[in-house]
Amino acid sequence: MENTKEVKKENKMGTVPVPKLIITMSLPAIISMTILALYNVVDSIFIGNYSQKGLTALSLVYPLQLLLISVSVGTAVGVNSLVSRKLGEKEFEQANNAATHGLVTCLFSYLLFLILGIFAVKPFMNLFSSDAQTVSYGVDYLRIVLCLSVFSIIQVMIEKTLQATGNMIYPMLFQILGAVVNIIFDPLLIFGIGIFPEMGVTGAAIATVLGQFCGMLFAVIILFRKSHEIKITFKGFKLKGSVLKQIYAVGFPSIIMQSIGAIMMLGLNAIFTAADSAVSVTVLGVYYKLQSFVFMPCFGLNQGILPVLGYNYGARNKKRVYSTLKCGITIAVLIMLIGVILMWSIPDKLISMFGGDDSLMRVGVPAFRIISLCFVPAAVSIIMITLFQAVGKGFWGMFISFARQLVVLLPAAYILSVTVGVDAVWYAFPIAELMSLIVALFFLIKIVKGDFKKLN
Repeated sequence: MENTKEVKKENKMGTVPVPKLIITMSLPAIISMTILALYNVVDSIFIGNYSQKGLTALSLVYPLQLLLISVSVGTAVGVNSLVSRKLGEKEFEQANNAATHGLVTCLFSYLLFLILGIFAVKPFMNLFSSDAQTVSYGVDYLRIVLCLSVFSIIQVMIEKTLQATGNMIYPMLFQILGAVVNIIFDPLLIFGIGIFPEMGVTGAAIATVLGQFCGMLFAVIILFRKSHEIKITFKGFKLKGSVLKQIYAVGFPSIIMQSIGAIMMLGLNAIFTAADSAVSVTVLGVYYKLQSFVFMPCFGLNQGILPVLGYNYGARNKKRVYSTLKCGITIAVLIMLIGVILMWSIPDKLISMFGGDDSLMRVGVPAFRIISLCFVPAAVSIIMITLFQAVGKGFWGMFISFARQLVVLLPAAYILSVTVGVDAVWYAFPIAELMSLIVALFFLIKIVKGDFKKLN
């Protein structure tokens, strides 16, 4: 027993040099998040070459997919934060209990999306399109993805739970398996290759869910068959409101923070629809699929540094907290600069992957270049929000996201659309990101002068 405790005291998050630790912790997550971006991008590329109306439908349904991701990832972030802090405080039984509670919350999340999948998808599509074919494509895709979302919800929870212990390799493998299955079956089921029937948009949804099921199955096997620093057991388990409160103290703000993105996209789609610019709706959807290759690596980076920040904050190690923050910001900015270069140098080639016509090029090329101006300030904000989540200040991150996307971006987009024109709406993105960075810096100063004074 003493040997076990000694091993746990030497957790690498408190001993390994920070730059090396961040790279080893984040690289698998960056790879897995980049692979995760393939889920949506591959679907859209194949569907764009299959049917432009199908591509528009996928753009319209994306906000509800974002909502699904927001709830599953946001809840799991709350579990990740709590588990990593308890490990840092050497409260190992409490860490186990938090991880078990996290798996139970998957049921709550799934029931929400099962109800949406059964009752809400058709009314939702009718709000944004009067084209019968586009509506039909969207309903078919959403109903399958939402009603079978339990696979992705469980997989995400297991990934974040293992990441809280410093294990980044298995979560990466879960993502790789799911993405590979999705990529293999997408063309087979969409176009009807070989023995497979031509299923179009429905085939894309089935391929996505099939990939998620395989990833979840692998995750469950690893969680319960391999030895980890945390152990999930339902023997004698009792659901405790106090533990759920701690999970959602960080998780709920994270859910709201990410859900705001879905609300923002709904608002932008409404602005474009009012301006009778269906092509702008498609451009927005294509942009969000492509920008995921830039933002997803940054989100992978924050997955790697979140448990490091949480562990060292719990261990009251100020030097390692600051070092992790600085290193994270540097790497995030470098990732985003790559995105800016690509958006400015080859936007036409990026759009052409989706089978875009001349109208899509005319609107999309300048839009991509304008929006990419927000990438670098966004990199800094993402890492700061990760810091707030790691130290239990999740509501600060929620406030930043709320201010950026609803208080600034949507009003700015609307004002630009009615005063300058619909093509100026894209400038709302860099305007909003600069404002959010200012707010994030304000909160950083506040935490440095407050909670960080208690660290050693």
